[in-house]
Amino acid sequence: MRLPVMRGVIDRRILVNYRVDPALLAPLLPAPFRPKLVRGFGLVGICLIRLKHLRPAFLPSWLGVSSENAAHRTAVEWNENGTTHGGVYVRRRDTNSWLNTLAGGRLFAGFHHHATFDVRESVEALAVTMRSDDNETNLSVRGQLTTKWSPTSVFSSLAEASAFFESGAMGYSATPVASRFQGLELRCNHWHVDPLGIEEVHSNFFENESLFPKGSIEFDCALLMRNIAHEWHEQAELCCAAA
Repeated sequence: MRLPVMRGVIDRRILVNYRVDPALLAPLLPAPFRPKLVRGFGLVGICLIRLKHLRPAFLPSWLGVSSENAAHRTAVEWNENGTTHGGVYVRRRDTNSWLNTLAGGRLFAGFHHHATFDVRESVEALAVTMRSDDNETNLSVRGQLTTKWSPTSVFSSLAEASAFFESGAMGYSATPVASRFQGLELRCNHWHVDPLGIEEVHSNFFENESLFPKGSIEFDCALLMRNIAHEWHEQAELCCAAA
């Protein structure tokens, strides 16, 4: 069954990014994905996104729903039909919406785990914490809007980072079938990011030293998006056997 185009507003989206030793990252990715490198580093991260007025594109906005969501992502490349493609692999999605939890992967792309979010924000400051009901995922992010770009980032400028993440609009999510990945493309009416100065960040997944030994992963940069009209478009599933 073809899933409908979903339309809404990205009320707030935080992209927290880490640079990683690609030799350690590659074995953590399922086939056919491999790390997409920036100046010799792999990129992983957390997307914390609040969606508003989300609904099938044929419905009016007042019938849309809102939700807080989190995704653990990796920038990846893969080959398909002789062509190299780029995007993100999403190993896990969490949400505070029971609708997303129950209907994700069925009525729209992406399997979700239910979680509790605590969000405190103003125009300049943001703080988000999340804990999944199954206790598999917990994270927290606290930061302030800034006009300065981090001199230690693998990206030389905000413009370079913005272009990199804009080009990663195609995402493939893990499913209960290990060799099957659901495709979803984000299409924004316009693309704009601001640098976010991070004061504190925690992720039990990226801090798991059995996966990422000390020194193999470091915080790189963070970006903030607000009030972006957008659509989600289902894409054909990707299967490692076919790739």
